Amino acid sequence: MKAVFLDKDGTLIPDLPHNVEPACITLCRGAGPALRLLARLGYRLFVVTNQPGIAFGRFAAAAMDAVSARLRDLLPGLLLKAAHEHGIDLRASWMVGDILHDVEAGNRAGCRTILIDNGNETEWRLGPRRVPTRMAPDLYTAAVLIASHGDAP
Repeated sequence: MKAVFLDKDGTLIPDLPHNVEPACITLCRGAGPALRLLARLGYRLFVVTNQPGIAFGRFAAAAMDAVSARLRDLLPGLLLKAAHEHGIDLRASWMVGDILHDVEAGNRAGCRTILIDNGNETEWRLGPRRVPTRMAPDLYTAAVLIASHGDAP
């Protein structure tokens, strides 16, 4: 099994800090076609996210339930459980995110990585695990890059 792990804020949906209002959840431009393309290519899709608002006590973890429900409404059938529950081959998989922390997480896991260069990365602290395999301006372009890259690690 191969997968694409998608950072939520700034990659899949617009980055609205500490947003827990379901009505404000929308997909980034081109995200729907990108996800359909990746699904047609046989990739399992996983949404991964860090939530500093929960970690710093700005809102309760339960507030994310409504946000998760809204994402399920936007992406029926595409949100899956964590990769370890599904036998995902990480070397055949990709991590797509909008900051170098996402890239580092993907590289540490053994995935190929794409940085969505949409202005959200502001520190640019590079290091051996913070260099993406590819860069793209948006999620749709990232999906096309994944499609053109093939399955070889």
